[in-house]
Amino acid sequence: MNPEALQRVLDNAVASGHVAGVAAAVTDGRGPLFESAAGVTQKGGQQVDADTIFWIASMTKPVTSLAAMQLVEQGKLSLDAPLGGLLPELAHPQIVESGKFRPATRPITLRHLLTHTSGFSYAFASAEYTALRAADPNPPAPGTRAALNAPLLFEPGERWEYGISTDWVGLAVEAASGESLAAYFQNHIFAPLGMADTSFTLTPAQLPRTAAVHRRQPDGTLAAPPPTLPPATEIFSGGGGLYSTLADYQKFLRVFLSGGAGILSAHSLAEMSRNQIGSLRAGFIPSNNPAFFLGADAAPGMDSKWGLGFLIYPAKGRFGRNAGSLGWAGAANTYFWIDPVVNRAAVILMQILPSGDTGALKTLCGFEAAVYARPKEHAISGASNKLGN
Repeated sequence: MNPEALQRVLDNAVASGHVAGVAAAVTDGRGPLFESAAGVTQKGGQQVDADTIFWIASMTKPVTSLAAMQLVEQGKLSLDAPLGGLLPELAHPQIVESGKFRPATRPITLRHLLTHTSGFSYAFASAEYTALRAADPNPPAPGTRAALNAPLLFEPGERWEYGISTDWVGLAVEAASGESLAAYFQNHIFAPLGMADTSFTLTPAQLPRTAAVHRRQPDGTLAAPPPTLPPATEIFSGGGGLYSTLADYQKFLRVFLSGGAGILSAHSLAEMSRNQIGSLRAGFIPSNNPAFFLGADAAPGMDSKWGLGFLIYPAKGRFGRNAGSLGWAGAANTYFWIDPVVNRAAVILMQILPSGDTGALKTLCGFEAAVYARPKEHAISGASNKLGN
């Protein structure tokens, strides 16, 4: 890994207009091997650095999944017991097929939710959900518990479908722990790991160092309104509500490189990291809302699997990550992966919609290729490099 080459990827991404700003890092279980940034939070804004705040969206899901596994270890949650007793809304799930409803014959379990085999989807991915929402004269507001009362698309365990499952995991964590999801994260994950800038909310003091969410304009340029404080919501979204920084999210990823970092057992780490969906394939997500999400296959041509919170790459990736690597992403083009073969993790944070923006994907692929490129002969083998921000 050549730090100068990694920095060039970031600098070129900004210079070419692929991104307005980007922060990226490579870490092992002890600390950063590379950490740097390029560009600005928005036009006229601050320089991006390791403490710039990004909306990490679905990169919240592994955090929520880890919280659930902590409670499984304590016997407060069970992976395979029906969840209807803890979450009454899940006690009698309905399946929608061509606009008609029928009762599900299988109960929903925590394992179903953690593996996205529960039957839930997202409106941006499901035409069925979009049609139901359009037909509802009084649809529930986003961020409310009622907004999660959606039907299933199939029997739990039948197939893999990305959706609101992890939001339900967050509600299970609250019900089992007696704490709000924000308080649980703070007390049992963020404080122990020293993640001081990761939360569901922002303060006015944080806004100047918060990256604006940009949109690609017809001429290919990027534009963004100034960041604002997120609106108050009835529930904390365990599926996509967190804000974080490059410095903080590395600390979370190091849990999986350092034997649990004192907050999770080796057994639970192994469970989260192994295939939990058998012969099912994970990773393909259709789009029903291209303004937000362009549709994606996380590992095209691969029989990808899912653990308890992550996609599992079954073969060596085109740009370098090894078979058995874990990873996922956030809607505004934030990405991470954990490679147990080399005991390293990487994270790259951008703020662009729609998800899957071509410029953001080019930046991600260039960064990954540089991470795995052989260092030049004159480079110092094994050196640790942390670039200034």
